[in-house]
Amino acid sequence: MNCTRRTPLRYYSTASLSTYHFNQRIGYLKNGAGATKVDDALQLFDEMLQRKPSPSITEFTKLITLIVKKKQYSTALILLDQMKLMGIPANIYTINISINCHCRLDQVAYGFALLATLFKQGHPPDLATYNTLIHGLVLADRVFEAVELFKKLLREKVCEPDQITFGTVINGLCKAGHTSKALELLRFMESVSCKCKPYVEHYNAVIDSLCKDRMVDRALELFAIMTQKGVIASVITYNSLIHGLCNFGRETEAAQMLRDMEEEGVSPGVDTFTILVDSFCKQGSVKDAELTIQAMLRRGLHPNVITYNALIDGYCLRGEVDDAEKVIDRMMERDIVPDIITYSRLIDGYCKKKRIDKAMRLFQEIQDKGLIPNVVTYSSMLQGLFESGNPAAASELFNKMQAKGLAPNICTYRILFHGMCNNSQCTDALALFRSLESKELMEDVGLYNILIDGCSKCGNPNVAMDLFDELCLKGLKPNVRTYTVMINGFCQEGLFGKAKELLRKMEENGCLPNSVTYNVLVQELLKKNECQEAEIFLKEMINRGFMPDHATFENLLVRIPNVGKDSRLRTIVLKLTSVERKDGRT
Repeated sequence: MNCTRRTPLRYYSTASLSTYHFNQRIGYLKNGAGATKVDDALQLFDEMLQRKPSPSITEFTKLITLIVKKKQYSTALILLDQMKLMGIPANIYTINISINCHCRLDQVAYGFALLATLFKQGHPPDLATYNTLIHGLVLADRVFEAVELFKKLLREKVCEPDQITFGTVINGLCKAGHTSKALELLRFMESVSCKCKPYVEHYNAVIDSLCKDRMVDRALELFAIMTQKGVIASVITYNSLIHGLCNFGRETEAAQMLRDMEEEGVSPGVDTFTILVDSFCKQGSVKDAELTIQAMLRRGLHPNVITYNALIDGYCLRGEVDDAEKVIDRMMERDIVPDIITYSRLIDGYCKKKRIDKAMRLFQEIQDKGLIPNVVTYSSMLQGLFESGNPAAASELFNKMQAKGLAPNICTYRILFHGMCNNSQCTDALALFRSLESKELMEDVGLYNILIDGCSKCGNPNVAMDLFDELCLKGLKPNVRTYTVMINGFCQEGLFGKAKELLRKMEENGCLPNSVTYNVLVQELLKKNECQEAEIFLKEMINRGFMPDHATFENLLVRIPNVGKDSRLRTIVLKLTSVERKDGRT
């Protein structure tokens, strides 16, 4: 059955004094803001219901639309039910509003039930109905069902999709990680056979998704095609590309794109510059980040809390915590209130510099100011306390965190278990691990790695082996860190046969050893004067592009005989100076 396109509603205020009165008040509410607007809208709705004769469905629809725009979906549905009870007949517009509200409340099944009601009542669904349902399926992560409904509209000529239809499907595909499918649909829009041509928003969704999928060059190609077709890029387009380039360390190209966008008449916003500030800081180039902020200010743009948080993080990554603290003073001067992220990054910076007393004072100060520490704040403090040799204080803080109803995440537990194991509390760490009820935590390979390594170093190799077997029996896949820890444990116990056997087994299981794996094995073999075995693995690691680290070199040098005596180890060491590592360093 064909659906019809309906012309937009035109509201006339001259029908009656009553209609003019309600339209005037609805207009006032539309220009209002905040919670008062919703309360006033509800009061007006009650007045409209009580008025005789009742206002038209048009006025009710306008009022309920305002409530929907405030995201009060449940309230809107209640009002629609009240209208029905008062005998006010529903029409296509009110049913579309109901479908939208149900979809927003993750009740897309109710939306399709209302579609069936439309058919039964003889109201042909319009394009807005189908667009709403497709959007509801996307919101419910049922993207392929949304695509199937979209295809049905095309195949059966139910409706002629518009830019909103295409945009909803493209956005859904991108968010679900199906960028190639989204790109195919965009190509279809570009084709001659499609009447609906893409807008910049359609390109933006695909460009952003390509950048997030680490396909920046593909995104740049699509950007070039878009501009060739006369579609003018927006600030969102440039932000996605600049962010994508920065994620690959291509800040020079990102800076050039900033200049290009200005030449094209597109003004960069605070978000644009913040992307660059964040990238420079992560690269350790705080000077360039500061220059970027100066460029912002020259353009009349004001850095926000996110910009300054990135800058603080940059200084902390360089260990320049005092300079990071000065950034907070600059924020205060500009009336920008630091948030919990600001202080969390500074606390982490103090902890990493082993200035735990300063971190503790700041941790208490922010709570006195009314800020509530989050999981990241607590995790940083826990790591700082453990690394400063204060496991008792760390355990006490962890208990306080839970008492305040803050659930630790995987990162928190990794810090906790690592700290406990390093402070000879492996038994307690293992007991805590066994008490966890979360499947996600109980199946985290990272937590197993920490416990296996801890038990090996605490003199419990059998427990470590049991944990390794348990991990495999659960169907979890050991990673290179897991195998390296186990190989190190075997070597520590003098079980070199098992260590070599596990090295071969990990390759059979599709997990290739890395530089750390080889260095651990070679070092332990050298310590036990197993020089011939060490030589075999030295050659193997060099052939695979890995170099011995400082500790391995030291072990090698002390075992090379005096000058004049033949030594294959000396030959290997001499060759090492001309071997290039896989990562490009010599």
